[in-house]
Amino acid sequence: MSKRLKKKQYFTGMTSALFILFIIGTAWGTDLNARNRVTKGTIEFGLLTGFLKGNNIFSNEPSANRDAVYVLPQLGQVLTDEIGSGWTAGNLELLIEPLAAHYYQPFSASAFGGSLVVKYNFLDFGRWMPFWDGGAGMVWTDLGPRIPEQSTQFNFVLQTGPGVSYFVTEHMAVTVGFRFHHISNAGIGERNIGLNSWLFNVGVSFFTP
Repeated sequence: MSKRLKKKQYFTGMTSALFILFIIGTAWGTDLNARNRVTKGTIEFGLLTGFLKGNNIFSNEPSANRDAVYVLPQLGQVLTDEIGSGWTAGNLELLIEPLAAHYYQPFSASAFGGSLVVKYNFLDFGRWMPFWDGGAGMVWTDLGPRIPEQSTQFNFVLQTGPGVSYFVTEHMAVTVGFRFHHISNAGIGERNIGLNSWLFNVGVSFFTP
């Protein structure tokens, strides 16, 4: 099976699953509201899966040929009461996010690590909860030293981007997100061009209490 076909099947499957959950949530009524569900002290358990596509927006040309599938478990807690007003009203959440990834371009490779992620949840949109998150962490990958960007297997991760969660039930939401994703060794190796990518992710989260 070609890599392009696998990618198409992945996106088709995830889109279909999200559409089904959206229909189920709509059928169960419109009284759900993120403002009442996601409050200070709320715990979030989540699982995201994503497709990473390299880019060369900072003129690091080799990065454009880097593709991977990511798995990102999440465990977080809302730290603040609601702040702001109007469409900016929201709260801050801190998450621990382990990662496991399989690169299939330019060759087969693995990555394992984790990040601390800060997320701002926008609470003024009913059962829709837009957010912006950003995080930093560490990763081991055997891409290095086989790629020209990085000479070390130990690296650091920086990432940020928007997303939106849709509450299907009072305790469950589906999530779609998009991040700029950067890997580098902060100069501890002889090569440190940096590996820049877009990370598209979808998943599901559970909220308690």
